[in-house]
Amino acid sequence: MNGLNLSAHATTRMHQRGIRSEVVEALLTYGRCERSRGADVYFVDRRTRERVREEIGGKRFARIEKSLDAYLVVGEDGTLITAARSLRRFRRQ
Repeated sequence: MNGLNLSAHATTRMHQRGIRSEVVEALLTYGRCERSRGADVYFVDRRTRERVREEIGGKRFARIEKSLDAYLVVGEDGTLITAARSLRRFRRQ
């Protein structure tokens, strides 16, 4: 997570929810970004998931595949505010 500031809340939530740093990197690198409530939300949809598989390779993808249902909330200052598992589709607001 090069140059990304993590809030204490994000660090706690990542540990609690089993979201590893390589998943955060994949979400930031390959995920879609949508604006929601004044922050950027990064997530991986079905189409993006296939692109991730092609670019990082099968072995690494298999290791993080189940965790790609997570999403990240990044503030305007570039700080990772929280990380969570998505239980349903991301709703645009």
